[in-house]
Amino acid sequence: MISSSPNRYTLLADIGGTNTRVALADHGRLLPETIKRYANAGRPALEPILADYMDTEGVRDLAGACVAVAGPVRDGVAHMTNLSWVIKGSAIAEVTKAETVAVLNDLQAQGHALGYLAEGAVRDVVAGAEALPGSSQLVVGVGTGFNAAPVHEAPGGRIVAASECGHVTLPTVTDEDIRLMRFVEEVHGFAAVEDVLSGRGLERVFAFVAREAGQEKTLSAAQVMEEITARTPLGCETARIFIRLLGAVVGDLALIHLPFGGIHLCGGVARAFAPLLDEFGFAAALRAKGRFAEFLEAFPVRVIEDDYAALSGCAAYIHARAPQL
Repeated sequence: MISSSPNRYTLLADIGGTNTRVALADHGRLLPETIKRYANAGRPALEPILADYMDTEGVRDLAGACVAVAGPVRDGVAHMTNLSWVIKGSAIAEVTKAETVAVLNDLQAQGHALGYLAEGAVRDVVAGAEALPGSSQLVVGVGTGFNAAPVHEAPGGRIVAASECGHVTLPTVTDEDIRLMRFVEEVHGFAAVEDVLSGRGLERVFAFVAREAGQEKTLSAAQVMEEITARTPLGCETARIFIRLLGAVVGDLALIHLPFGGIHLCGGVARAFAPLLDEFGFAAALRAKGRFAEFLEAFPVRVIEDDYAALSGCAAYIHARAPQL
């Protein structure tokens, strides 16, 4: 039973482009029974969600708060990438009355969750070499957006570096890649990785495939997944392109960060594609790096299937820095 005692719990929040997940932690332990999910649509800011949550749970004057945000964070202030919210540590402190507040990028939170997830929360999708304890790892988020963060074990504790790599230029190797890039540019003017490797990106890939087949057809991401599940010609071609580009980008990131401890895919789109990666050639696309193809066989790839992993990461992060929380 949740206590109403002040200064006991830490509030955790994982703020995505579509939903916000909120929970409580007690001395670094996520309390699963406190997890609530809120739709962001129609909400002017994060603070009303946190206030509603605290009222629902009957808690007040919290000891700490740690939020993970789908967007860049600088000096305790986050600007959402796919939502017009600005998240400020000072505003979170005001609504929660927390003495200790942290604002992380959501992929940083996923990185801090590694090693704290429940058994069975991770699916192996590509085998790799056995790694030494403490080896660097990499988390790659494919959901409403795309991002990645390297995870390093250091003498002073875990370091998870933030990035906004979903907004780098979409790689183009084949003529098909160039046509896809031009197709995306019709809408955005610039073709970034996230414009293809994300939920809305999946919709664009399908629309591109349809146009290539002489059709003008658009579907939602959920409908595209239905096409893929049914193995329709358009669905299969969409899956082939999406997974080939996902493998190419993840392979690039692996060469940049050398995550011998493993690559961990997370996010709703990554989970949806997990059963399809082998069938549509993800490993081959990952390793298609010329003379470094064999080198890339060292990196195992797993999919995090825990939708609340970022909350566990927030709990681990703030507890490591303030053990009393």
